[in-house]
Amino acid sequence: MFNWAKQQIAYVAGTQEPVYGPSAVKSVAEEAEETPFTELQRENLAWLAMQSTCVETQIFYAYSQAGHVAFVEVIYSNVALHHSGLRTTCQFVCKLFYPKVGKPKSHLWTSTPLSNVELNDDNTSFFAGECEVELSEDSSFYTIKSSSDERAIVDLKVSRVGPGFRAGTSGSTYFGTDLKNPWGFMRHAFWPRCVSEGSITTKEKEIDFKDGHASFIHALQGMKPHHAAAKWNFLNFHGDKYSAIMMEFTTPASYGSTVVNVGCITTDDGIVVAGCNGTATHTDSKDDPVTGWQEPTEARYTWSGTDKDGKTVEGVIEGSLGDKIDCVDIMEEVPGFVKTIIAGAVGTRPYLYQFRPELTLKLKIGDEEVVEKGKMYAEATFIS
Repeated sequence: MFNWAKQQIAYVAGTQEPVYGPSAVKSVAEEAEETPFTELQRENLAWLAMQSTCVETQIFYAYSQAGHVAFVEVIYSNVALHHSGLRTTCQFVCKLFYPKVGKPKSHLWTSTPLSNVELNDDNTSFFAGECEVELSEDSSFYTIKSSSDERAIVDLKVSRVGPGFRAGTSGSTYFGTDLKNPWGFMRHAFWPRCVSEGSITTKEKEIDFKDGHASFIHALQGMKPHHAAAKWNFLNFHGDKYSAIMMEFTTPASYGSTVVNVGCITTDDGIVVAGCNGTATHTDSKDDPVTGWQEPTEARYTWSGTDKDGKTVEGVIEGSLGDKIDCVDIMEEVPGFVKTIIAGAVGTRPYLYQFRPELTLKLKIGDEEVVEKGKMYAEATFIS
């Protein structure tokens, strides 16, 4: 049994890395100093399906007119094992948060293993038995369909409004002592402002997402995830005119606790500002005796840069995060004694806090000031 436990540690955590320092990271922010962002082309949305240790995901966030917030996600992960080669798993995840008023149940969560995975000719569409995530021929929308779990039958369409983007020119942060030949990388591509239609059907009812706001992210961690990041912050905001998105990670101490922040504010007409000049700060927190982490209770998120006309842009969302809507033990499937060993051996203790605060985007574009209320979803993840 102990040998099995050691194997699980290798699967989930690996070994603790030496201290390489910040010189072993090339942040995408270095590219963004010259080119803050580039608009996505179809080839930028292709699955890499790497044949080495990685986690690759496509995730869609959707907001119903009735007040539901949902995300649906395909997760493709590899772990390279010394004794048996590459272990590949695929998963379809659906999480549905109910409106704050009128529902006794706060959320529905399903996570279903996928098999018989195939990609189309240019690797932009994913098929696996009772699940498909397909990019349209004109690259303007995705259809997401899954009947892999009868508790949540997904039939959604997410259409891009305005351009997608990635930070810098590659969207990638690289890791390694020889950065011309990196041993790992982190990559993100975004559709920050989309519209949704279709439905998620639960055992109770069919939930309509017609005319809802939505966002899409394609993410790839081309190394052990906990070696790339010790903590994450994420924010997704949609108002009538503006949308804002932010993804921030902090590397472990082995890479100098380097902070990489990618964000964007956009409208239906195009990107207002995007790049790596944002910040995510937990301005207040409280002890969480269950997880051992400091649960954030207030936060401040900022974006800054210049728009296409050269005007200075400053954006901020700040205030109380409200009561968390969930706290996810990322290693929930691993037995408790294994988690104890992992935490003691490598300091890995991953928990994900999820929030639906009611906050406002305050935006200044040149001399123009804008204040807009909207729908918002935020995450704070602590790993090691």
